[in-house]
Amino acid sequence: MKNGIFVVLTIWASTVFAQSSLVQKADILLQNARVYSVMDKRQIPPSGDKHDYMSQGPYWWPDTTKKEGKPYIRRDGVRNPEIDLISDSEEMDLMTDDVVLLTQAFEQTKDEKYARFASRLMEAWFLDPATRQTPHLNFGQGIPGINTGRGIGIIETRLLYKITDAATRLRASKTWTSEKHAALKAWFSDYLTWLLESPIGLDEADEHNNHGTYYDVQVVNYALFVGKNDLAKKQLRFTKKRIESQIKPDGSQPFEIARTKSLGYCVMNLTGFFLLADLADKIKVDLWHYESPSGSSLGKAFVYLKPYLTNEKVWPHQQIVPFDEKEGEDLLYKGTKMYQ
Repeated sequence: MKNGIFVVLTIWASTVFAQSSLVQKADILLQNARVYSVMDKRQIPPSGDKHDYMSQGPYWWPDTTKKEGKPYIRRDGVRNPEIDLISDSEEMDLMTDDVVLLTQAFEQTKDEKYARFASRLMEAWFLDPATRQTPHLNFGQGIPGINTGRGIGIIETRLLYKITDAATRLRASKTWTSEKHAALKAWFSDYLTWLLESPIGLDEADEHNNHGTYYDVQVVNYALFVGKNDLAKKQLRFTKKRIESQIKPDGSQPFEIARTKSLGYCVMNLTGFFLLADLADKIKVDLWHYESPSGSSLGKAFVYLKPYLTNEKVWPHQQIVPFDEKEGEDLLYKGTKMYQ
């Protein structure tokens, strides 16, 4: 009995500490009060409109044999620090992280100050005419000397599902009003239309690795957010085809294993499929236990990866940078829960 009480008290103390730490981080964030916008970048997009998001392909480098280094050449897995000169990608990620933290702090404390700043961040990025991003990614991951944007750039909005989730949870606050929520839905509806109909969006839809997976994450998530459940169900049929094409019956992911950071990409891709399985649950589609005609499944992919995430085995494929074990923690937790 004493041991049981000790375990309960330990869990309670750990939870209280985590909650306290989270609120402290949110308070520090409020003290800094940084608001992000696509208007912050120094560069002007090819359209001439700074409201348009832009970024540069991370694995593309100047060709030292060519005048001015153009066209750039690819070095898979090796990030060119030039990409950090364009601030949109980093600021969007920071904005997303801050909104998530503030939403959690609001839910724990019910203090409107956290909801107010979360609302301010979302308004600046998505809603305010003076600072908002135009709902497209025409200039994502451009390659100097080759193009001004690619479908592959759409991977950079893969975490915006956290924004739709946070906005929905903030409906419990007084600050995030029905009008603001409706305006955010309109932004995501426009972005969803662009994903489905633009040449760049259609190019990304045809990708056969993690890019295709996260395209589905975005389409399904945004469709559910704006109330287009039938569209979400339709897209999940493509997801089942991706499970068939991207995962072998033994659980391996050949398109990710071919990369220079193969373990990282295998984890990233399966994390995307797990996100899709969670989204599919909302409309009673079971991806967790789906098995393709050839025998591919998310469960087999997890069983294949698990011993490498728990250090029972050494990853036998190329991984040119050390794998950050934190990247696999959520996947390991979720997968173990689903496939015990």
